[in-house]
Amino acid sequence: MNTEINSRIPVALTIAGSDSGGGAGIQADLRTFAFHCVHGTSAITCVTAQNTLGVKRVDAMPTEAVVAQIQAVVEDIGVQAAKTGMLLNQEIIFAVAQQVEALQINNLVVDPVMVSRTGAQLIDDDAVKTLCHALIPKAVMITPNRYEAQILSGLQINSLEDMQAAAEIIYKTLKTKVVLVKGGGMQGDLRGVDIWFDGDKLEVLTCQQVETKNTHGTGCTLSAAIAANLAKGKDLWQAVQQAKEYVTTALTYALDIGEGQGPVGHFFPLWGLGTRD
Repeated sequence: MNTEINSRIPVALTIAGSDSGGGAGIQADLRTFAFHCVHGTSAITCVTAQNTLGVKRVDAMPTEAVVAQIQAVVEDIGVQAAKTGMLLNQEIIFAVAQQVEALQINNLVVDPVMVSRTGAQLIDDDAVKTLCHALIPKAVMITPNRYEAQILSGLQINSLEDMQAAAEIIYKTLKTKVVLVKGGGMQGDLRGVDIWFDGDKLEVLTCQQVETKNTHGTGCTLSAAIAANLAKGKDLWQAVQQAKEYVTTALTYALDIGEGQGPVGHFFPLWGLGTRD
């Protein structure tokens, strides 16, 4: 017997790159959406050949193909929230920004994938400028890691006070609604500490530290979880708090696969490992 699911199920869109190893990017985002009982849709910006040891090759999608994917999803299905990840180049970033405005995509979370957690820059300076001026101002939240926050703020970040100052500068200069500076790349007690700034409230968000080398995809997963919660009608503060809880638990059940850095365990309840509210 066929049973139709209520057509009002929340829908989220991820605009990001494909990770052949399944740990980050589109794959991590769709798993995260599914965990939160949100229908996941996608627009693939680039295809990577990668595994737990690293990235071997990256191929950009044609800009027209990226635009067509976004339009196909929004014009028919509609989305209640969206997130961006790796956009790769200036042309794709500008095209995505145009579509966000033209299609009136709300609840946009921008994970400004510019620099890896180890500090390696992933896109060129022109692409960074376009990201800052064309896309980030359209977001309700951006989630830069330590090194991305350094680029966006112009500060060297080595302390909690540096993270707080960077969040305030980014908010004032880039005109987004909320800045969440992530501490995943920090050392010691600051690892995993995030800073929230919304122009009024400056908050330090902490979580239990999880000792694991298998952290691949944490940034993608966090921004996807925030978008999923927004799609379900939660406010930004709730969305971030619950997203952090999810990522922490997924890290607790991270997958020790491959010879390098494995991914977080997005579907831990399916293995009888932990519970979901």
